[in-house]
Amino acid sequence: MAAETIVRLPSDSSNMTVDEVFASLAPKPPRGGVIGGAGLLLAAIVAVYLSLATLGDLPGIVKVPFFLVGVYVAIRGIDTICKNVKGPGFDTGLWLCVTWLGLLGLAAIFADFLPFTEHVNTVKSIAEPGNARPDLFSRHPLGSNNFSLDLLGQSVYAARVSVGTALMAVTVAVVLGSIIGLAAGYFRGWLDIAIGVFTDSILSVPALLLLIAVVTVIGKPKAPFESVWKMGLTLAIVAVPTMARLARANTMVFAQREFVLAARSMGASNRRIIFREIAPNVALPVLSYSFIIIATLIVAEGSLSFLGIGLKQPNPTWGNMIAEGQVSNVLRKYPHIALVPGFVMFLTVFSFNRVGEKFRSLWDQREAKI
Repeated sequence: MAAETIVRLPSDSSNMTVDEVFASLAPKPPRGGVIGGAGLLLAAIVAVYLSLATLGDLPGIVKVPFFLVGVYVAIRGIDTICKNVKGPGFDTGLWLCVTWLGLLGLAAIFADFLPFTEHVNTVKSIAEPGNARPDLFSRHPLGSNNFSLDLLGQSVYAARVSVGTALMAVTVAVVLGSIIGLAAGYFRGWLDIAIGVFTDSILSVPALLLLIAVVTVIGKPKAPFESVWKMGLTLAIVAVPTMARLARANTMVFAQREFVLAARSMGASNRRIIFREIAPNVALPVLSYSFIIIATLIVAEGSLSFLGIGLKQPNPTWGNMIAEGQVSNVLRKYPHIALVPGFVMFLTVFSFNRVGEKFRSLWDQREAKI
């Protein structure tokens, strides 16, 4: 039964034209206008500055709330400005996520040209203060760890490994999973049964145990590039069954559509039907879902590094940076050591999820409504 929508008209709607009634029902931009949004943004900058600089050596339980309040007020200020300029329908959250991913990607690509303080070589950082607290106007804007390595530089270089690993894993999973799913969904029969048993067998094994077993076989990575391809291929093993199932389900739907039946009746070969008629339609939902898989695999890679199975310090990944907080009293005395990479990782995972959901709503209307 379809849900009923109740529209409440203004009390004086009897004296209004149709255009005026629709205009009154349209969403309104936030109050305060651009000036009010700018005021909120300025207040947010002050709150963030207080949390990272002025409060100095106060414990994290005092500084963290200031920082979180500053971030929340900044988002409200940006949202107020954007919706008053672009209109109430502007999706500020989505564009903030896109902006974050773009800035992070550019910073990771051009990290070698950015003026970071030493972030890898512990010999060069021996003269720097260890466990330095965040100070926006110091040599370590986000602080340093117990090796005196800069957390800002480490977070950016860690993005190369963590995000690069997830991108490689998803690329392999999309290619292999799509081919397997297309074959299973189109040919059906014994091939579909065999592929179903294969994917179910992999998914029945706890993902973390399977990843640990594969890493044990291929060996732990020693360098960032080695970590990207080793951990990427390892994570792809977990992601391929999911992509294969998604591709198979969509192939089964499109294989019964009129344009496929017309192509078959005109004598088109199976290869042409699969790659020219079905694959382009299956690609959109698979690609939209791949953004959500990227977010999941970033967390998986971080979990492996946190457990000491992935890349180790001083080569940074978000997982091994967060793991430094396990040392006795470090998280209590210097919470920024774990919170900085954790916050960067959270923003990245959230952004990929947000962008993925938007693409699913655009490319797969049926899935977006579930």
